[in-house]
Amino acid sequence: MADQPTRAECIDYLEQIVFLLDNELSDGDCVAVKAHLESCSGCFTTYDEQRTVKQIVARSCSESAPEELRVKVIATLQQISVSQISGKRD
Repeated sequence: MADQPTRAECIDYLEQIVFLLDNELSDGDCVAVKAHLESCSGCFTTYDEQRTVKQIVARSCSESAPEELRVKVIATLQQISVSQISGKRD
């Protein structure tokens, strides 16, 4: 069984989850993030939660959010993700 990823590794990958969900990663980065998600249940849970929220919002909204709001929401989600993983791995 592989070693559990370090908190620092998780933080790096958690920051990339939003970009993965938005298809904004290079092919190599996409493969790396997906491989990490397969090996880390904590990060996968965060990814799954963010994916679900993104799907619900997409179904619920017929208008695009202003770019400034989008940036703030993404930053908040990233902070929450980092806080969650930091609290789980001490």
